[in-house]
Amino acid sequence: MSLTLTGIPARRGGLALRAAGIVLILVAAPLAGICIGETRIPVGTVAQVLANRLWDAGYPVDPIDEGIIWAYRLTRALVAGACGAGLAICGVILQSLLRNALADPYLLGISAGASTGAVLVAVAGLGAAFLPMSAGALIGALLAFALVTMLARLAGGGAGARGAGQIVLAGIAGSQLFNALTSFIIARSANAEQARGIMFWLLGNLSGVRWDDVRLALPAALLAVAVGLWHVRALDAFTFGAESAASLGVPVRRVQAVLILAAAMATAVMVSIVGSIGFVGLVVPHAARFLVGVRHARLVPAAALIGMVFLIAADILSRVMVPGQVLPIGVVTALVGAPVFALILIRRRSAP
Repeated sequence: MSLTLTGIPARRGGLALRAAGIVLILVAAPLAGICIGETRIPVGTVAQVLANRLWDAGYPVDPIDEGIIWAYRLTRALVAGACGAGLAICGVILQSLLRNALADPYLLGISAGASTGAVLVAVAGLGAAFLPMSAGALIGALLAFALVTMLARLAGGGAGARGAGQIVLAGIAGSQLFNALTSFIIARSANAEQARGIMFWLLGNLSGVRWDDVRLALPAALLAVAVGLWHVRALDAFTFGAESAASLGVPVRRVQAVLILAAAMATAVMVSIVGSIGFVGLVVPHAARFLVGVRHARLVPAAALIGMVFLIAADILSRVMVPGQVLPIGVVTALVGAPVFALILIRRRSAP
């Protein structure tokens, strides 16, 4: 009897409880993003608007409230959640592949490269007939990652603290280069109004997102999470090095290419929609490891969930921190991420 009570039924009960908790978080986080803002909106009003839009329920709702909820706050919350989950998965993938706790799309210059590609397409007139902003951002992200990797190898970066320092330095150099290219493109091709809008967008801007952006961001985030979940065993193996992964039967080059492409794609899509948002891919994976451990079967979904909640919370803070003004969301993530980055550096220095 004790085996029955503490065995398979107990495990099933634990799984059901965790699944219910995940569903609750998936519903509660976007709901908080809708209700909390410059003006508070009751949960009942949100539920009525969603029922009217999804099932034509016919509840009497103020058209202004309906427009704010459906066309502004709901899309903003969904894009913020997708962006947070996607960037968190990018951080998990890069930290595993590079065996570097400091790796993330922002610090490695991938976000800067994606910004350059997106701005080049938007401002220089390359996207009208040839490729969209997300494709330009993807090309820029891949070029930035290739440049940073090459610089780190030329500098003699390997395993250990020296390798970690070299790739961070290479990432800083790559970020500065692509940020300079972005500034040059803006100064050369953009008018004053375009330049002002682009500079605000580069700091991370969710104000202009619409349903077309949701239809782009959600699939990109889900694809990144799916790729990460599909390769959890390979990611576990890569934490011990590429040689160890190969000895365990992992097709190293093919898996590396797929994972890097997925990380670059997710970063490029998010940057093309909301601009460059830093430190999400750095902070969230460390928080997830603290909560669920280092096994990627748990780490990948936990990082995606925490990243979603983190960026929705950051978006809420960006709207309420300064009364009457919406801050760029990148400012909020930097205020959280920079101190955490410093703590990680100090901890790595004190580690044996």
